[in-house]
Formats: sequence, C-alpha cells, structure tokens
Amino acid sequence: MFSMPFVHIKMIEERCTPEKKEIMIKEVTDLVAGILEQDIETVRVQIEEMRPEDWGIAGESVKKRTMKI
Repeated sequence: MFSMPFVHIKMIEERCTPEKKEIMIKEVTDLVAGILEQDIETVRVQIEEMRPEDWGIAGESVKKRTMKI
C-alpha cells in the first residue's frame, strides 16, 4: 500500500515569485515521487509563507536581522 506523502515548506513571505513556487512544487513533487517510487498524483506539497516578524534566527526576528543589512 502506498502512503500519500505531504511536504510542508515554510519560507519568509515575498521571497519567491508565484512562478518560482510553481517550479518548486513541481521539482519537489518529482523528487519525492522518484525517491518513494510512487506516482506524482500521490504527492502533496504545501508552501506556507511566514511574515518576517514571525520567524526568528539566533534570537532575532528575520525582520530585525534584515533591517541590519
């Protein structure tokens, strides 16, 4: 019996164009389906965009870190 793989990608919002998201979904789907030897119809991909102030790295929000650059 085949499982239904679900890939959840979290990323900072506005870092990726809609066109690049389509490419990411296609390539992740193909990769997972190939590794698991399953049909691409079984693979689910979700892209969740996070606001920079809601994501932290090394004790600081991405928004604050970006402002330093």
